[in-house]
Amino acid sequence: MRRHSCFVFLFCAIFLPRILGFPQTNTSVDCDSLLPNYEAEPQTSAPPYLIAVSFDNFEPGNEIQVTLEALKDVGFKGFHLQAREVEGDVPLGTFKITDPNTKGLGCHNVTNSAVGHANSDVKQKITTTWIAPRDARDLQFIATVVQDLEKFWVGIQSKTLTPTHSETVNGTGKSKRKVCFECIC
Repeated sequence: MRRHSCFVFLFCAIFLPRILGFPQTNTSVDCDSLLPNYEAEPQTSAPPYLIAVSFDNFEPGNEIQVTLEALKDVGFKGFHLQAREVEGDVPLGTFKITDPNTKGLGCHNVTNSAVGHANSDVKQKITTTWIAPRDARDLQFIATVVQDLEKFWVGIQSKTLTPTHSETVNGTGKSKRKVCFECIC
């Protein structure tokens, strides 16, 4: 009987985390490669997920709303989202956590430089707020999205956002410039 109990314990310890699904194990995503820390290979098909942003342009300090959404009814259990310069590999800016299904992550010793899942519930959409840093060039949001332990996509990208480096538009798209109706000649 003791041998039987040992076998059941060993079976549960090895297979139960995979049966229950992501992220029951201590799964994390590498900040640089965006690969999860387990042995499965990323999908090569087009991802059934989309990253949408609230603005096409940004200035330092602007707050950009970023949404990660399932295109079909597939949902997702886990994700890791960052902003990076086009062709870059270092996270930029910081995230304000506004969705209870998200949590801030630190990459390269910068608090909230990435955002990830706070639980293993199936999600159709998450929304977060990104705060633009100084001196950034054209950038994209990039994500790894995990449907389950066997299916995940790496490198999902948003459209490109361009810095304006101007004082004429703030994060709401409204002008900050004052209009002079009387001019001294």
